[in-house]
Amino acid sequence: MPGLDLLRAAAIAWVMLYHLAVLGLIASTTWLVRFGWMGVDLFFVLSGFLIAGQLLRPWARGETPSLRRFFARRLLRTLPAYWVVLAIYLLVPVLRETPHLQPVWVFLSFTQNLVLGHQPNAFSHAWSLSVEEQFYLALPLVLLALWVRPSARAAILAMLAVLVGGMCLRAWLWTHQVVGPDGQIHDMRYMRLIYYPTWSRLDGLLAGVAAAAIKLFRPRLWDKVTARPNLLLALGALTVIASSWLFGGQIAGFWGATFGYPLLALGLGAMVMGASAPESIIGRRAIPGAGWVAAASYSLYLSHKMVFHAVSAGLAPIPADWKPLAPVLAVALAAPAGVALHLLVERPFLKLRDRLSGPSRSSLSAEAAPRLATVEP
Repeated sequence: MPGLDLLRAAAIAWVMLYHLAVLGLIASTTWLVRFGWMGVDLFFVLSGFLIAGQLLRPWARGETPSLRRFFARRLLRTLPAYWVVLAIYLLVPVLRETPHLQPVWVFLSFTQNLVLGHQPNAFSHAWSLSVEEQFYLALPLVLLALWVRPSARAAILAMLAVLVGGMCLRAWLWTHQVVGPDGQIHDMRYMRLIYYPTWSRLDGLLAGVAAAAIKLFRPRLWDKVTARPNLLLALGALTVIASSWLFGGQIAGFWGATFGYPLLALGLGAMVMGASAPESIIGRRAIPGAGWVAAASYSLYLSHKMVFHAVSAGLAPIPADWKPLAPVLAVALAAPAGVALHLLVERPFLKLRDRLSGPSRSSLSAEAAPRLATVEP
């Protein structure tokens, strides 16, 4: 699906751009750099869309998905590269972007985003992987509970409960925990209580799950919504920009914390739906290199920050006239490091995964569409 490949490639590029600014390699004055953290939310929407599709497709055909196969595939997909990068962070402290590293058990239990101190941590960007792993565990259980008595109404009510519950929780946390008596917003409290915890950041995943459910169980509605995919892409992009106005920055005020994340998820969800259509401007044909970047995006995400830090530290003594070359060098070194991790660690385990359980067949593939056309009641 070239459109989704391009979005995934754009997501990792956006995150890397943001981290260049975090590590002082570029200025954060432009909109694109300042809101690069939204690339993680794009990953969440893509993950919700594709993972929910894998789980829902068998049910759409009247079958029960193999959760054992699902969990085995997820673990072989995510753990090997993650463990390698974690080992580097543990064994080579000089590559840490900050001196402090959380205890190993936090990383191994995927609770890093929930067990946070009051200081910046190295390998902090792995918080999103914790959210993903918790999502992989929770979603099958929720779907099994809903499938006891399958009902579109129950599914919609469950999704609305997650959406509204998250908004109410963030509003309460912001009002009672994040802002002080003097009206001052405490940045670290915002990150610990609102930005990182899974229960505060389900909007993007929920948008992806909802899109997958519509495609599989309401194909006629899906066809109507995606009939003009380029318009959907444009409206989604405008919604993302509108959400940035609500946020103001990564540390948001009350309105951004409460309503910004659902609005952002809505915009990104619309873009994912539009990009998945073969008729869209980015879905018609593959852009050279986008598929490769998309395939290596996970390894790039895990490894790029330590490379950026090494470049930032190594170039600190050089004259100021040469500093503009720093971001170019950082990306030039991070790209092969991520590709090497992908080729040497991630890809072999993906091949092992396919040998053990067969290749993945996305429920959202084009060949599935004719079979799924009869699903809608």
